[in-house]
Amino acid sequence: MSEKPGLIRRFFRLIAGLLSAVRVLVNLVFVLILVAVIMSFVQKDVQPLPEHAALKVAPGGFLVEQKTYVDPLTQILEQSSPADAETLIHDLIEAIDRAADDERITSLVMELDFLVGGGISKLEDIGDALARFKASGKTIVAVGDNYTQEQYYLASYADEIHLNPMGTVLLTGYGSYHSYLKEMLDKLRIHLNIFRVGTYKDAIEPFTRSNMSEASREHTTEWLNALWSVYTSRVEALRDLPADAINDYANNLGSKLAAHNGDTAALALSAGLVDKLSTRPQMMARLKQLAGIGEEGGYNAIEVGRYLNHERRLESLQTDSAGNKIGLIVAKGAIFDGEQPAGTVGSDTLSELFIQAREDDQIKAVVLRVDSPGGSAFASEVIRQEILLTKQQGKPVVVSMGSVAASGGYWIAMGADEVLASPTTITGSIGVFGIIPTFEDSLDALGMQSDGVGTTALSDFYQLNRPMSPQAKQVVQAGVDHVYDRFLTIVAEATESTTDQIHQVAQGRVWTGAKALELGLVDELGGLKQAIESAAELAELDTYDVEEVSQPLDFREQLLQEIANGQVGALVSAVPKNWLPSSLVSHLYGISKKVEVMAQFNDPRGMYLNCFECQGQ
Repeated sequence: MSEKPGLIRRFFRLIAGLLSAVRVLVNLVFVLILVAVIMSFVQKDVQPLPEHAALKVAPGGFLVEQKTYVDPLTQILEQSSPADAETLIHDLIEAIDRAADDERITSLVMELDFLVGGGISKLEDIGDALARFKASGKTIVAVGDNYTQEQYYLASYADEIHLNPMGTVLLTGYGSYHSYLKEMLDKLRIHLNIFRVGTYKDAIEPFTRSNMSEASREHTTEWLNALWSVYTSRVEALRDLPADAINDYANNLGSKLAAHNGDTAALALSAGLVDKLSTRPQMMARLKQLAGIGEEGGYNAIEVGRYLNHERRLESLQTDSAGNKIGLIVAKGAIFDGEQPAGTVGSDTLSELFIQAREDDQIKAVVLRVDSPGGSAFASEVIRQEILLTKQQGKPVVVSMGSVAASGGYWIAMGADEVLASPTTITGSIGVFGIIPTFEDSLDALGMQSDGVGTTALSDFYQLNRPMSPQAKQVVQAGVDHVYDRFLTIVAEATESTTDQIHQVAQGRVWTGAKALELGLVDELGGLKQAIESAAELAELDTYDVEEVSQPLDFREQLLQEIANGQVGALVSAVPKNWLPSSLVSHLYGISKKVEVMAQFNDPRGMYLNCFECQGQ
């Protein structure tokens, strides 16, 4: 007589059956998606661009050098608002530059409501492209319900700025404010053992003080004022405003609003910040007049993503792929040891990209675009060594500094043949620190003590439930001092200076790109375009293509990425789910990124080259 299967066996059979059904369903969905993508490719190939249209520039979320890696399947399954997105600045710049010479593009429309931020250096790069577009004789129009400070910077390049009658232009200036945790840590009885070199290396101050030190206040004020001076002078010139008009607007906003009965839109118009107060229907009517009526009743426009996809595919069919290339490698985010996803810098991951570039015979030179506040000292040196090896094998390397290339970001730049920075790049911060917390008093308050034996005076090294011994502290501080000395030596050799001279401008101090050029810390001022031209000159190339060097995706990843990109593009006109003001979103984003970076720190010796105050710039 056969026995009936037990309850447990029946349960696992049920689970196995469900898993089998899920696999079949997933495979079916995958096949359907594959067919849909193939059909979309065919359709895209046969659909020409409009003969006459405006280029629609509608960046969403944060402007970035490289998008943070998100699994393509997650992108497809999780809906997000434009304010949650990231926009590649180089896509915007490429599209604007192409459109300037494209007879089909009659004008450019900026819809900036979903732009959250990205730093003035990135805004300057896009602004330069907008200026080139205007020089072609084509009109730029900006429309918006409201304008934040960063949105308005781009809008100021427009020939016409339209603001909703219920809107506002909010210009607040730049600031650097931190939460200081010393009293909280004291109440929690947490000991922080701090090791650092550099009077101005203030990354550790939030943990050791209750307020900003005078040294930190001094150099932070200097670089903030330098950035704000660029912002105000540029906007005033573009809008033909009197000198100091922007400062007057920001510093006296309350009294000016009172004079306009609290009407923020009327004040912006009176101050010359905008050209017209227009409702949404009035804005649409103006855009239709400018660009014509589109197929769906809106104004006739083509979005950046579709425009670039069409032009790049057409170009790939017409271009001989056997020509010389300049490889573009992006180092964006905090620097960590090992392999890391896009949006952060992993020493092993970036090293692999340099290996790819060295092994590709078509790549004759490399441009490394750095947008990083630093991180692990060990990882930074691993990357610098790969840059040196690339140079030794006959391929020039040029560093192009983005918004931030400080501490570890500056360390890796010192391996290059040439270093270019934007005038508003935040760089320098040549200093080293280490933090080791111990919790012996916290645990003692809970009735928990530590005791034991060891074979040497360092047996309890890094035992966080015990106080650090004097010898352990001496060991760590000696390591920090050594890394700082090495930092000075690397910079001195790269800049043909002396360690004493570099020490005078180091000590953790932060500089703008313009000041760094004066101090000899960078070779030239210029953006990515100038860095690519410099690399071509070093490699003696007259004609070349620029190709981004990135980790290859397998077929599944490529397929899902294509689908995800299509969905993200469709979200540009969606209603944002985030109810917070974009300025507050930007602030909260900066705080969360600092906490996230600290949680990921993984330097083998616990020594860091990081500029916390630079994050979010």
